Amino acid sequence: MDTGLKEVILAVVTWNPAKVSGGWCPVFIAQDQKEMEKISLLLARILGGMVHDLENDVFIIVKH
Repeated sequence: MDTGLKEVILAVVTWNPAKVSGGWCPVFIAQDQKEMEKISLLLARILGGMVHDLENDVFIIVKH
């Protein structure tokens, strides 16, 4: 029996806080695009998720 989380957004990463608001998942604010990419990759490894670029200065980490 598998009791893990599946198909859920684990985190949001952006360098433009105006693009995100509220919600239940953690939001990480980066200083710039380069830091946003680094934070996203590290979080994906740690959380066992995948990074998805929404192409609006926002990355989401998703567990499939």
